[in-house]
Amino acid sequence: MKRSTKPIIDKAGTGKPVPLYGPEEFAAMHRAGRLAAATLDHVTPHVRPGVTTGELDRIVDAFMREHGGVPATLGYRGYPKSCCISVNHVVNHGIPSDDKTLREGDIVNIDVTVILDGWYGDTSRMFLVGERVPVKARKLVEVTFEAMWAGIRAVRPGATLGDVGHAIQTVAERNRFSVVRDFVGHGLGRVFHDAPEVRHYGRPGEGLLLVPGMLFTIEPMINAGRPEVKILGDGWTTVTRDRSLSAQFEHTVGVTEDGVEVFTLSPKGWHKPPYD
Repeated sequence: MKRSTKPIIDKAGTGKPVPLYGPEEFAAMHRAGRLAAATLDHVTPHVRPGVTTGELDRIVDAFMREHGGVPATLGYRGYPKSCCISVNHVVNHGIPSDDKTLREGDIVNIDVTVILDGWYGDTSRMFLVGERVPVKARKLVEVTFEAMWAGIRAVRPGATLGDVGHAIQTVAERNRFSVVRDFVGHGLGRVFHDAPEVRHYGRPGEGLLLVPGMLFTIEPMINAGRPEVKILGDGWTTVTRDRSLSAQFEHTVGVTEDGVEVFTLSPKGWHKPPYD
């Protein structure tokens, strides 16, 4: 894998240089990403009516540690738990709690980041709770999954982050949903959040030019209603302003010589719900 000799600056986002990585680093990211994905596989059978989000958090934490990893979110900027669990109109950063019980018909995002041998694997999936999830909620989850993959398929050398964002935005808005602007994907590797900033909307041909060796997440948050959000008093939990449902999927990817590598695919092939 060739590396650029000139610093690439994320001018439209963080303003910082974008790190570039080679085959050994890609292999390390693959291991970290696989553990993150396996963590979601492990917790999947437990996501059912009657379970608390606090219990799910403990399951996530134990699995990571049993497999040589540690949860990146625990203590990060004061965050108190080992994953984020966001239910229904919660957009992201929902704090797990023994006071929050999942109910029949809920839709839930579980977002995990593991540190394995110093490398970060970051991924999230949506879950349908029970058998009676409303049609519109199922549609939102399906479209969000399609939007994320449209963005991933746009990743290749010579493309731009504007191409990626435009692909995501097109799928969402074609289905009369909206893309959250307040939160973005991000670079990662040996740090949790790095350059580049990955917006989930944009114009073709605009933004950072993609080159082999870049690592980042693609993690669109799609709302059934308007895109505006607000952060609650705990400083973390973000909800839709209009109380509409929100969904999110996330993968960690790397730009290769001829396309894209996805590091966080489910080892069990559980890519979108229902997982069976």
